[in-house]
Parts: sequence; C-alpha cells; structure tokens
Amino acid sequence: MDYKSIAEKIIDLKNADLALRNKLVESGQLSEGYNEEMKELHNRNAKILSDIIDAIGYPTTDKVGKEASEAAWLIIQHAIGQPEFIKKSAKLLESAVNESKADPISLAYLTDRINVLEGKLQLYGTQFDWDEQGNLSPNPFDDLNEVNKRRKSIGLNPLEEQTEIIRRQAKYENQSPPINIENRKQEIEEWKRNVGWTT
Repeated sequence: MDYKSIAEKIIDLKNADLALRNKLVESGQLSEGYNEEMKELHNRNAKILSDIIDAIGYPTTDKVGKEASEAAWLIIQHAIGQPEFIKKSAKLLESAVNESKADPISLAYLTDRINVLEGKLQLYGTQFDWDEQGNLSPNPFDDLNEVNKRRKSIGLNPLEEQTEIIRRQAKYENQSPPINIENRKQEIEEWKRNVGWTT
C-alpha cells in the first residue's frame, strides 16, 4: 500500500477545503448559511476519504503521518451532509485514539459535532454558533465544571478562554451574525431533518 501518495491526496483535499473557506471569509459569505460550493466540496471530499478508509482503515498517524491524519479528521468534521460517514468515522477514530494512534482532541471535536447535529448536549464545548445577542457562543452543553474537567483531561484550555479566542477570530475575519437568527435556526433544523441527523 502506497501510504505516501494516500497521505498527499488527503492533504490536497484539506487544502482545497481551507482555500474555499478563505475565499468565503474574504467575500463575507461564510456566515450566510451553508454555501452551495462548500457543500459540494465537503461531500466530494467525504466520498474520496470514505473510499480511502475502506481501503486502509482510519488514516492514523502511523500510516499516513500527523499532517495527513489531522487533514482526514478535518474532512470528516466538515462532512456534515453525510451522517453515516461521520458516525462510522467517529467509531474508527475512537478505536485509533484507544490505541494511541490518533489525537483525543480530534475525537472530542467530532463527538461534539455529532451531538450538536443530533440535537444533544456537547461534552467538550467545541462547537459554536451565533446567539441572540449576536455573539459566537458554545452550542448547549451539560455542565460548565464538567466540560472544563473533560477539556483539561485531553489538554484543552477552559471553555471561557476558548470562547474569547473564537470571538476574536470571528472579529478578525469580519464575520457577522446572520440578519435573522430565528430564520437561520429554523433553516438549520430543517436541513438536519432532510439530511438525516434528526427526525
């Protein structure tokens, strides 16, 4: 198995994802719902990575190196239109983390992403969205003390500190909240039902 060329392919997928995100940030379109071009790219990347995973298993650091393994996680994290793929990948990632072949922080982010998409509470507070005051805030989580304990156990900073970092980054990128937060929330809920995250 030529892991080197597989690693390069995964990194190329990630670079295309980040390049499109930067383009949307620069044009001020990042906060305006799920961009059609981005949706297509996420789905295409997920299909390619799914085929790679079918061939080699989860792209762990011992197989493809740290950069490509992190790139694979980013592609999975962004494949929000593919519930089955994300959930299958999360199980494989969990096994890899248990074998010390992947980063537990990646699993924390992916676990929270799945929980938020399924309408459940976060465990680590890694997922953010615009609140009614027009600030980026963590999606609902269970208990701040418990969240911070879990974050500390895998090497993440306290949630209060992370919230400030996320808000500063959004300001730096000139991101702004959607004009109608309620409409956007309804659109997201409808999208989650249509894709199969919720019923």
